[in-house]
Amino acid sequence: MLASGAGANGRDTHDTDASAVRSDVASPQRRALLKAAGAATGLVLMGGWSGNVLAADTRKYGADGFPGGTVDDPTVFVNIGTDGIVTIMALRPEMGQGVRTGLPLVIADEMEADWDRVRVVQAPGDQNKYGNQNTDGSRSTRHFFAPMRRVGAAARGMLEAAAAKQWNVPLSEVQARQHQVVHAKTGRQLGYGELAQQAAAMPVPKGEALRLKQPDQFRYIGKPDVRNVDGRNVATGNTQYGIDTRLDGMLYAVIARPGVLGGKVRHYDADAALKVPGVVKVVEVAATPLPAQFHPLGGIAVIATNTWAAIKGREALKIDWDNGPNGSYDSAAYKTYLHDLVQKPGKVARNDGDAMAALASAATRVQAEYYLPHLAHATMEPPAAVARVQGGKFEIWACVQAPQATADIVSQHLNLKPQDVTVHITLLGGGFGRKSKPDFAAEAALLSKAMEGKPVKVTWTREDDIRNDYFHTVSYEHLQGGLDGQGKVVAWLHRTAAPPIASTFSLQARGEQPSELGMSAVNLPFDVRNMRVEAPETEAHTRIGWFRSVSNIPHAFAVQSFIAEMAHAAKRDHRDFLLELIGPPRRVSPRALADTTNYGESPEIYPVDTGRIRKVIEVATREADWGRKLPPGHGLGLAYAYSFVTYVAMVVEVAVGQDGQVSVKRVDIAGDCGPQVQPDRIRAQAEGACIMGLSLATLGEITFKDGQTEQTNFHQYQVTRMQDANIDIRVHMVPHGYDMPLGGVGEPFLPPFAPALCNAIFAATGKRIRTLPIADQLRA
Repeated sequence: MLASGAGANGRDTHDTDASAVRSDVASPQRRALLKAAGAATGLVLMGGWSGNVLAADTRKYGADGFPGGTVDDPTVFVNIGTDGIVTIMALRPEMGQGVRTGLPLVIADEMEADWDRVRVVQAPGDQNKYGNQNTDGSRSTRHFFAPMRRVGAAARGMLEAAAAKQWNVPLSEVQARQHQVVHAKTGRQLGYGELAQQAAAMPVPKGEALRLKQPDQFRYIGKPDVRNVDGRNVATGNTQYGIDTRLDGMLYAVIARPGVLGGKVRHYDADAALKVPGVVKVVEVAATPLPAQFHPLGGIAVIATNTWAAIKGREALKIDWDNGPNGSYDSAAYKTYLHDLVQKPGKVARNDGDAMAALASAATRVQAEYYLPHLAHATMEPPAAVARVQGGKFEIWACVQAPQATADIVSQHLNLKPQDVTVHITLLGGGFGRKSKPDFAAEAALLSKAMEGKPVKVTWTREDDIRNDYFHTVSYEHLQGGLDGQGKVVAWLHRTAAPPIASTFSLQARGEQPSELGMSAVNLPFDVRNMRVEAPETEAHTRIGWFRSVSNIPHAFAVQSFIAEMAHAAKRDHRDFLLELIGPPRRVSPRALADTTNYGESPEIYPVDTGRIRKVIEVATREADWGRKLPPGHGLGLAYAYSFVTYVAMVVEVAVGQDGQVSVKRVDIAGDCGPQVQPDRIRAQAEGACIMGLSLATLGEITFKDGQTEQTNFHQYQVTRMQDANIDIRVHMVPHGYDMPLGGVGEPFLPPFAPALCNAIFAATGKRIRTLPIADQLRA
């Protein structure tokens, strides 16, 4: 905890070399480790929960499994000005999930700070100082709730110690209350500003000297209607996203990138581009040999005095491309290839009992296949970054989810040490996993270097964003189930074929990896003796990357749809059939679960709890009045998913018109993420996931022809419009105390939506949807 003469950064904006750059978030008035071995690249290190752990490594879980871990030092996160303003550092990037409110709020609560006198400042990228700063995997609050509580409690202890020393009384006689310390016997009071400098000199409480609040003493944690520090600024446009950065003398760049993964420039002619008014220079960006990881794809950059001139200059370029080995990639042909692949046995990922024998002897055998295409992140704000060099050191301003990976990538390209690269994290206009890949920041750094250190902004247009995304994987799912004479499941076979995220890091990567299979495929806790999961090996022909909820999307869609199909074959109610399949309440830690990352968490601390699964199913169906009489053309559909160590069930009510038009009328969501730190943000995440789930299920599709995407903008890659998002969404969270570990929130609400929607469509029409997007499948 540091003291300052006034509230730190007391202005709403501050100047950086005469360039107004937004730094703080709100004034008080406004308020795993991935290791992929590639023959051509050696050992690649990148912070993230999804990956392979080498056999010789000791398995680490939670925050310990990630570079930087956690930090709980109040001198790092808290500054108290002599005016009483408390400034708290937000260590994780904010992309709408509320982390820039949530983690500082935990500190403020524990230190008894008045939330109206707290300002939040975004920490720069520095994992040695702030701990792991990569925002993904729905784990920011999960990993930092306890450390931030310790930060706040330690700061409170230092303030109390300073007051006790000033009054010359025992520490046990003083107590911090709402931004001041009170002496119980005399009623004397000292404000936090009066104690700031002396408190900064106090030792940091450790061990038994560190006193955490009891949950019933929380003022803000778990309470609704707590002010979001970014809310007003976002609503009024008084914020800085990546694209908003302005520096004196800044130049603007766009890049013509290869449309095919692995493509290169054979030849280019820049004469016409250089004649465009405002164009300053044309620079070739070297292509990165595959696997490109998070490095630039290469291409030709046009640098100008404004973005429009750069875009027009790019249009005037004449480029002859070599499309390379992926120039023949055709998603329609690849779909047929995946279909053929799952017709035969693949690499075994889970094998309990003898599923094949049980299938052969089953009274009824059910079989179905499901297909999901590539998806684009299509964040509201496309990637953007600014770079400049001063004093031999680089500064980056960017909307990145992974500041440390950004510093690492940039330093590699500039032959610098990572500590010589400062990453300033702006607000993210959406992320969904795309902005954990900082290729765009490296592009800005390379172009700034080419311009002798002048600040250069790289802007991705929407077309750039969609054509050169790290796409969500395409997937083909083959399922078979066996039922006995009483309609009970006695056999389960699941073959899942998809190019893996690991292909971005290793040319040898083939088929889904353990971390991906651990997402609603091998970790199913069903009460079935004979279960077999296979993952045929298949290669990638485009960039594959993390996407909100990752492989839970295809796996949950297939599994939850198939369960409904089996229930129908057994002539059973879907809910009753599902509860029987899950079995009685128990804590399950299947062998297969221990062989996956389990979202980076220990299977012992985070087992699959079938009691919690049953509870969310029971709550969702009860609140939706499951089985109620509906008008013609309406139907109810059910699905659940365990993802990012959180349990979610959904019931969707759908109406299908005679013309096949689908509209969602109501969604009942039951969620169990353990303790709820920000109830309002949890509800917002659940509601947002429904709209995103609707968009992906009904419209989302990226297709490839001759190695390139056939979609270029929102007129082709469509998203749900406002008129289709008028849905009655009801969120029912299962309450818990703080004696259990926290789950994730940002991603778990997405996977159940598509299968619940398609199950509802079947209930309304009798037609099964097994291929997404739904689009016009129901129209005559």
